[in-house]
This record gives sequence, structure tokens and C-alpha cells, in this order.
Amino acid sequence: MKTSIYDQILIKNFPINTVLIPTAQANLIIASARCGFIMCGYLNIAIAEKLGDAACIVSGVSTIEELLAKPVVKLTKQAEEIGICLGDTGQQALEKMC
Repeated sequence: MKTSIYDQILIKNFPINTVLIPTAQANLIIASARCGFIMCGYLNIAIAEKLGDAACIVSGVSTIEELLAKPVVKLTKQAEEIGICLGDTGQQALEKMC
């Protein structure tokens, strides 16, 4: 099995923690900002909603770069409240979470 990757990137001079965990079938990917996070379709948006998190799903990704570049396809009410929209890129969503 491949090694997990933990990294920190900067978006608008704010630190974003990223995690990529290879599994047998796909990669589990998440990027966490100051007031929310984006994640791959592997994770459960309904739980994020229930817990009151500003969270978004970007699906069909296998790298952090794809997570940042592809559009948001699902989001919580809390993510909508901070200005994130369906179709925003992952990076645009994280910028609104900083």
C-alpha cells in the first residue's frame, strides 16, 4: 500500500492542512481551512451537515491538485452561509473558508 501524504499549503496566505490516504480502491482526500473543509466523495456530507460544519464535496479526484481544481458538487448549509456555491472550485471554496 502507498504512503499517506500530509502537507500544508497556503491559500491567500492562510495555512490549509491537506491529507491524502491511499486505500485499496481509491484515495481519501481532505483539505482543512480555518472555518471549514473540502473533501472527496469518499466522505459523508450528511454527517458534516449534522455536526454543523462548513463542508464541501469535490468528487472524482485522486490528488490534492484535483481536489483544488474541480468543482464543488455538494455542500452543507453552513458552507452556503459563508458564500460557497455549487460549481465553485475546491480552491475557491477554501478561499471563502479562510
